[in-house]
Amino acid sequence: MVMRQPRIKVEECAHYHCLSRIVGREFLLGDEEKEFFVRLIRKLEAFHGCLVLTYCVMSNHFHLLLEMPGTTASADLCREEILRRVAILYGVDGVEALRQELDRAAASADPRWEREILDRFRCQMGDLSVFMKQLKQRFSIWFNQRKGRKGTLWEERYKSVLIESDKRALLTVAAYIDLNPLRARMVSRIEDYRWCGYAAAVAGHRSARAGLVRVFDQANWVSGEDPAGNWAKTGSSYRLLLYGQGEVRELPQPGEKPSRQGFTCEEVEAEIARDGKLPLSRALRVKVRYFSDGVVLGRAAFVESVYERHRAFFGSRRTTGAREMRGADWGELRVMRELRADAFG
Repeated sequence: MVMRQPRIKVEECAHYHCLSRIVGREFLLGDEEKEFFVRLIRKLEAFHGCLVLTYCVMSNHFHLLLEMPGTTASADLCREEILRRVAILYGVDGVEALRQELDRAAASADPRWEREILDRFRCQMGDLSVFMKQLKQRFSIWFNQRKGRKGTLWEERYKSVLIESDKRALLTVAAYIDLNPLRARMVSRIEDYRWCGYAAAVAGHRSARAGLVRVFDQANWVSGEDPAGNWAKTGSSYRLLLYGQGEVRELPQPGEKPSRQGFTCEEVEAEIARDGKLPLSRALRVKVRYFSDGVVLGRAAFVESVYERHRAFFGSRRTTGAREMRGADWGELRVMRELRADAFG
């Protein structure tokens, strides 16, 4: 029996890369399904008070880069804020039922009743596991009803990696997520794939722009502010990272030469096979297992600090947390789980 990899979460505000696949890895998600999935992501983002920094919904899996406020942030949410969030996720009927339940509790002689009702929602908001459970369950119910289908839709439990709240770490994972459709050769330009965070930001979606602006400028970013003023600079910088420091890999028209020379997936994989240290911009063009199986990702000090807090998960033989990442120039980035083989692919 294979033991499950420990789920590393923290109670305070933190960043996570989450991934889940369709059962059997079937290509079940078409345009309509992807549109519904993105709308559901945004509803849950508002309910939990979290931030979706970027995302990508593919035909048989999805990626999310989330900033979760943590359960401690929701402990003091007031009645009206909880009612506002419940209305977003549960609609008019759901919020009215909750309001009536709260009114009955307020009219009773038991002061604990109202607090217990509100705590029922407070403990949900900001929790990564609840977010992912609600996302996958709600989509499954909608999908199965629409298709006349029964049974599980998702393959096993979701994967998550705790990411250091550091610009380099977040940018590396964000770019990896947004490059998914390019790696799959579904488009020649990332902005043409509408179900990823970068394409949505290019199209002018405020929430998508806010997420990427947050990655670039965490210190000065304010929740609820209009990101339009910051997007011009952020969008240009992020595009340079996505396209390998300006080396755009656009596919030529038949009979024409490429506008700029680039590397094919086969060339990148061949370089990896020779143990070449790839530049970051090229490594992000292939599947990197560290981002789904590395458990924790960040600089060595961050990984070590998480290891010390969760030391009991790893047994007595292990004495350190941070492990080097192979196959590319990852700079200071480290992971909790070392992948001795197949770090790529």
